[in-house]
Amino acid sequence: MTKQQRIPIALTIAGSDSGGGAGVQADLKTFQALAVHGTSVLTCVTAQNPKVLTGIQPCSPDMILRQLDAVFSELPPKAAKTGMLYSASIIHVVADYFRTHRKTPLVVDPVLVSTSGTPLLKGNALRILEKELLPLATLITPNLDEAALLTGRPLKSLEDLRRSAREIQGKFGCAVLVKGGHLKNTREAADIFFDGTSELLLTAPFVGGMSTHGTGCTYSAAVAALLAYDHPLSEAVAGAKEHITQAIANSQHVGRHWVLNPGWNAAGRAKSGRGETKCGCSSCKPTR
Repeated sequence: MTKQQRIPIALTIAGSDSGGGAGVQADLKTFQALAVHGTSVLTCVTAQNPKVLTGIQPCSPDMILRQLDAVFSELPPKAAKTGMLYSASIIHVVADYFRTHRKTPLVVDPVLVSTSGTPLLKGNALRILEKELLPLATLITPNLDEAALLTGRPLKSLEDLRRSAREIQGKFGCAVLVKGGHLKNTREAADIFFDGTSELLLTAPFVGGMSTHGTGCTYSAAVAALLAYDHPLSEAVAGAKEHITQAIANSQHVGRHWVLNPGWNAAGRAKSGRGETKCGCSSCKPTR
């Protein structure tokens, strides 16, 4: 009888994307690709495809709490991430829960607007997010538009990314990864990581002509997956940058659309001598 593989658990708290390219679906694909058992708490059901979002139906706060309890009682995650939270009442429930589970690393992707331009956070929910959840985060992963909303200033250059990363870190006390993939007139997709002490510039060649739907979800899910393998935060961010770059570069044609390929590295996973599965990132790949 062979020894069973043991893999860590990660949790996504996010909305469902009926098109399969973002949200919980993208997160679970990423967890699977990085050899992590994915659990989920559904915050909303959306009717969407790569082109348009036509409807949002939020889950009740009570149902979200029941999902959290169900996961943590039997499948306690080594790391968690949030995506679309949608309303102040949902943010309240998630923040209250993680105040009592502070040992679980939490990656917050502050999902504010869909790729198609539909607002994904209601009314005063941004203020509640800033007040209650962001101070609990291990890492915040805003894109250019989200960082602009958090700082009150547009980001148009790499220096703007650096400035906003320091401002957001100082404001909320957690590490931040400001994603600059949508910066104009650049040949590189550059991101800035700052944890209050160390700053990292993460760059990769810009891949043009591909859909960016689901990139934020996949990127933050990859960070959570690598944190579940006990990687230091800076290494998890660097590994996630590699993962999202390859997921974009290896995009697949589905129907009439290009979609990300979070499973690009599935063949690269390696089993260790202890019967444990390694995540397959550059830090875990066996040396020859």
